[in-house]
Amino acid sequence: MMRRDTLISVLGGLAFLGAWELMVRHSQLSALVLPAPSAVAQSLWRGLASGYLWPHVLTSTTEVLLGLLLGTTLGFAGGVALGESARARRVLMPYVVITQVIPKLALAPLFIMWLGFGMLPTVVMTALICFFPLLENTATCMQQVDPQRLALFQMLRASRWQTLWRLKIPAGLPHIMAGFRVAVVLAWVGAVVSEFISASHGLGALIIAAQGSMDTALMFAVLGVITLLGLVFYKAAELLERRLLHSRI
Repeated sequence: MMRRDTLISVLGGLAFLGAWELMVRHSQLSALVLPAPSAVAQSLWRGLASGYLWPHVLTSTTEVLLGLLLGTTLGFAGGVALGESARARRVLMPYVVITQVIPKLALAPLFIMWLGFGMLPTVVMTALICFFPLLENTATCMQQVDPQRLALFQMLRASRWQTLWRLKIPAGLPHIMAGFRVAVVLAWVGAVVSEFISASHGLGALIIAAQGSMDTALMFAVLGVITLLGLVFYKAAELLERRLLHSRI
């Protein structure tokens, strides 16, 4: 059944690309407006074969990994702290929400002034975007532990640390990993948006450069690379989730 669903998904994507190709060819749209998938594929192949794309891929991937590591670490630690203390959640949660409702694009110029150009402001913005889902999911699942299991741990005189690591976190692992999967997707959004403004290297910066040279096919090719990398990261997060949940059983 899973293979059939995968096949249907792949065929649906190929049908979409075929319809796109036919529409562009028969409507005689300018390549500046909407390039055909074949033109995008040619641009992608040239970029990969010449080595032009690889440094940008490496830069963006590094930024995403560092931002994701920083953001999820802070999100998990903060979620545990807020989940364990109702007072801390009441006092600190409004400030956490404020960091999320402020448009991140508006913060980019400030990060440039504070941190300079380059990789650091992109990593910080990526971390700021992707830490909230993990924090919220972790804090929420800490407060939704089965009361009967919690009472059993209390009866066995388990310490607060033992209750946290042997009951609350394992029980909340599905919710924690769901937040992590969301964070993985948002990490790519944060990195690429930040590169639009603060970077001269990376896939986001390459999109801006392609826009400036009116190379629409290259823009679509870079978007395709970002999409593919995002899917790879998401599938890796799913694989990690399955292994963690399997080891918990």
